[in-house]
Amino acid sequence: MKKEIITTEKAPVALGPYSQAVKVGKFIFVSGQIPIDPSTGKLVGEGIEEQTKQALENIKAILEVAGSSLDEIVKVTAFIKDMDDFVAMNKVYAQYFSGNFPARCCVQVSKLPMDVKLEFEVVAALGVSA
Repeated sequence: MKKEIITTEKAPVALGPYSQAVKVGKFIFVSGQIPIDPSTGKLVGEGIEEQTKQALENIKAILEVAGSSLDEIVKVTAFIKDMDDFVAMNKVYAQYFSGNFPARCCVQVSKLPMDVKLEFEVVAALGVSA
């Protein structure tokens, strides 16, 4: 099985030696996305709501380039700096899915790149949309 590297200018460039996403067979593994505006390279917003939206928009852009969509996400791992932001993050997160929610894990971490409030990584499976 061949590994295909996925890249797009519609999502932030990788901050280190990794790919935005990798497609293997019918799976797409999206690297952790933080709330960076891809057009400016700058952090978006100070609040959890704005940051959640931007991180999910980055994931959406990557998946679209890979021939997928948010509906085909099967697993999300959320890293959140402060669990007190969980409810607000969840409110924005829920707006991005049509009801057949992916499996998810959410953990509080002490620090994230650029001192952002959250980071999401996802796995999508092609051909499994709701």
